[in-house]
Amino acid sequence: MRPDGTRVKDLPPLVAAIPYIMPKRYDAWNTITENIDEEVIKAFIRDQRRAGVRLNHMSVIIAAYYKATLENPKLNYFVMNRKIYKRNHFCVSFVIMKRLPDGSPSETTLKIYLEPEDTVFTVNEKIKSAIEANRDTAQSNSTDRFARFMFSVPGLPGFVVGLAYFLDKHGLLPRKIIDLSPFHTSLFITNLASIKTSYIHHHCYEFGTTSIFVCMGKPVPNYMAGDLSRKMMPLGIVMDERICTGYEYAAFCHDFRRILRDPEVLTLPFSTPQGEK
Repeated sequence: MRPDGTRVKDLPPLVAAIPYIMPKRYDAWNTITENIDEEVIKAFIRDQRRAGVRLNHMSVIIAAYYKATLENPKLNYFVMNRKIYKRNHFCVSFVIMKRLPDGSPSETTLKIYLEPEDTVFTVNEKIKSAIEANRDTAQSNSTDRFARFMFSVPGLPGFVVGLAYFLDKHGLLPRKIIDLSPFHTSLFITNLASIKTSYIHHHCYEFGTTSIFVCMGKPVPNYMAGDLSRKMMPLGIVMDERICTGYEYAAFCHDFRRILRDPEVLTLPFSTPQGEK
């Protein structure tokens, strides 16, 4: 029993065999580019701002992803040591930029936990609170402090990382380390649109349990629909194909697109059944 998940045992033989055929996460990457309607998202954000609530694109994307995952729970599975696990929570890791006192940029990684009772508003508040708590250049979170300590002792990084790999592989990594690690997450997301950069297909890390990586790119004219007066936001998505079948991934993508076409559903608790408003 891992502290972050329970092993799934009632799997079809072929599904259970795939992690043995592809033991590494980089063996099992599938990539896709999803193009979402930027105009719909902007209109939703604009309407909420008129009502006094300041949302951003990342909050909407994360909220839609989580609601679609609740409807397709296998998207929250992960593979460790050739075994498939059901995660017992849902969390999101993301990177923010800070400015050091000398003006140079610095990155730090944050992680938030979501619940079925959440809405896009509570997701937005959780993101904002995490950012505010770590935006100060003098502020370091637990991950930063641990990394700084680890690299201050010669020879310690290799030993610590090697030990963490071993303990994680055998389900012995303590919960405190899993909570500290941004690589043990349901979803890793990065917003390259915030620095006006195109999307990429970012790798899922071999260390940890990340099965999905989403990269938000800067909006571009909607050449897919042939209407260059409207914009779309490309999402570069990398998935670990071992956690579920192609049919189940397709069902998730269908629900994810449906939610983003009608983001008003995100103002209700994510556990609200489909079709209720």
